[in-house]
Amino acid sequence: MTDEPSDAQESRQESRHARGLRMLKAIHPQVGERVVDGVAAVSPDLARCLVEFPFGDVYARPGLDLRSRQIATIAALVTLGGAERQLKWHVRGGLNVGLNRDEILEVIQQMTIYAGFPRALNALTAAQEVFEEIEAEAAEEARQDDA
Repeated sequence: MTDEPSDAQESRQESRHARGLRMLKAIHPQVGERVVDGVAAVSPDLARCLVEFPFGDVYARPGLDLRSRQIATIAALVTLGGAERQLKWHVRGGLNVGLNRDEILEVIQQMTIYAGFPRALNALTAAQEVFEEIEAEAAEEARQDDA
């Protein structure tokens, strides 16, 4: 018996990977692959897992649209705590798939019941940082357009 994958296994893995990249681009069209590339520079195996499992397997499932999946993800990250970097990434992703600021703030408010005020306040700070980054990016684009 060999440890090398069969052609069918390689094809399935490539399919998961391609599907994962497609979902990742749908959520983060500008930076998704760059984030994966950064992880891959340190750990190619972790980068592969990052693309294939959450994005290739879970996000690509039928039953929930990307908006709903981002609401669930934001809620989970708020309650988890200590994942503000990932929360910021998914707040931006939520905006990219059609959530608005009020909906994101409402998810954080709802999670106060389950996560408590410290985690909700940390999440609120993370979300506000994303909103401010987006406003600054828009202002910079407007300045460049005027130049």
